[in-house]
Amino acid sequence: MSSTATPLPPWPYPRWIAHRGAGKLAPENTLAAFRLGAQHGYRMFECDAKLSADGVPFLMHDATLHRTTNGVQVLGAAASPTGGDHPWSMLSQLDAGGWHSRSHAGEPLPTLENLARYCIANGLFLNIEIKPTPGAEETTGRVVGETTTRLWQGQATPPLLSSFQPEALKGAMSAAPHIPRALLLDTLRDGWADMARQLGCVAIVCNHALWDAALVAQVQGLGMRTLSYTVNDDWAAQRLIALGTDGIITDRVDFFPPATA
Repeated sequence: MSSTATPLPPWPYPRWIAHRGAGKLAPENTLAAFRLGAQHGYRMFECDAKLSADGVPFLMHDATLHRTTNGVQVLGAAASPTGGDHPWSMLSQLDAGGWHSRSHAGEPLPTLENLARYCIANGLFLNIEIKPTPGAEETTGRVVGETTTRLWQGQATPPLLSSFQPEALKGAMSAAPHIPRALLLDTLRDGWADMARQLGCVAIVCNHALWDAALVAQVQGLGMRTLSYTVNDDWAAQRLIALGTDGIITDRVDFFPPATA
């Protein structure tokens, strides 16, 4: 690294991060998943946040309700399949656990506020991926930024906000410039480094296969931390640790002891 490299920011977060709460062991993005991940010793979690039609940030990965809720049964076949098209009063009635297993049937969709209260009460860290409904990128980033500022006011360590969508990160930056941001990349698209700088990012979160020694050195030379998704094999985790990366997002909370690094 050259002498002109930007210093790395302080990094209060653990290396190991539980994907969507507890990977595949519980229904993703539900409080049941985060509780299970915590029972496995994880202290940091990744989640996905989007907006209801009336502007409530809630946890769900997909744009549509089909895969992880009983939205079709409750809302009717003629209703929009898009979660963000419905008010929270309707979304709060959905079963977000029955698709996973009978033992989790009836588990509700949580709001970001629900998760915040759980994490703060238990001293847990959070990476909030801003996962906007298409067309609502900037608004979602702004509301998540505002909500995060309110909920974590006075807390020593705020969440890390990340997104694949630059417009979402712009919205978060405008609303909450003090909350750290990270750019998610599934490929090294043209201009990614300039984009991350313009967005004031403190980290890059890559598909784990993209990292090599040169890319780690480049990102660290820009003064940004290096995180990976979604790492479920020991050989991949060991490679990333050897490269000196900073964070590993995994589904395998039952396999990787989070205190090993």
